[in-house]
Amino acid sequence: MKNIQGNIKHLRALKGFSQERFAEELGWSRSMVGSYEEGRSEPPIDRLIDVSNYFNLPIDILVKNDLTQAKDSSFMQLGNQRLLFPITVDENDEELIEIIPTKASAGYLAGYADPEYIEQLQKIKLPFLPTGTHRAFPIKGDSMLPVKDGSYIVAKFVDDFTDVKDGRTYIVLTKNDGLVYKRVYKHFTGLALLLSSDNKAYKEYHVPMEEILEIWAFTCCINTQEYDEKELKLSSIMSMFRELQVELEAVSKMS
Repeated sequence: MKNIQGNIKHLRALKGFSQERFAEELGWSRSMVGSYEEGRSEPPIDRLIDVSNYFNLPIDILVKNDLTQAKDSSFMQLGNQRLLFPITVDENDEELIEIIPTKASAGYLAGYADPEYIEQLQKIKLPFLPTGTHRAFPIKGDSMLPVKDGSYIVAKFVDDFTDVKDGRTYIVLTKNDGLVYKRVYKHFTGLALLLSSDNKAYKEYHVPMEEILEIWAFTCCINTQEYDEKELKLSSIMSMFRELQVELEAVSKMS
């Protein structure tokens, strides 16, 4: 359990507790806290349960993951427990957007909750984005035309699946299919989501809620290919920028 000593110390620091205060909170002795943090001994299962219950974190997260680079905002609530949700920030403590590379997108299913995987991803800053945690996901194929193969969807993390709005587009991470970009509709039973492609050559399908790991709401699209002339219509450009709440009155007057 090589991570546990650093994790206990870091979690205590996030609370702003001294070793003595932390020991009081858990019903331990101060020497126990010092022994675990310094690696002189390993906490038995009942002590791990104490930490798990106090921080509402699964024991496997405490043991398997290095939490020492995580901030409190790096955890997301899921029921009555918090799961590790790694994010990265720059020197000004501003969130950066991780880019999931096309060749490595298949590995996202295995690495989405792993801080080491997230840390090695390339990052960019897009200052016009609304508040929230964003990532850029590669698009493959033509199921969501006019979004082209090779484009990137920048999307905002949805921490509550009940906030999904019918008919909007989302990046959805599922246990069986990995990453998909689809138009999403809530199933009337609340037990599944209906995923639909804008290209009607592809059939819509249901995904049970228990198979969904993450949902990211569309914010903007980064196209990596040149547009055809017929695609550059003023009406479509203005519609896209209204989604980003950008004022285009000047463009309208020029048209």
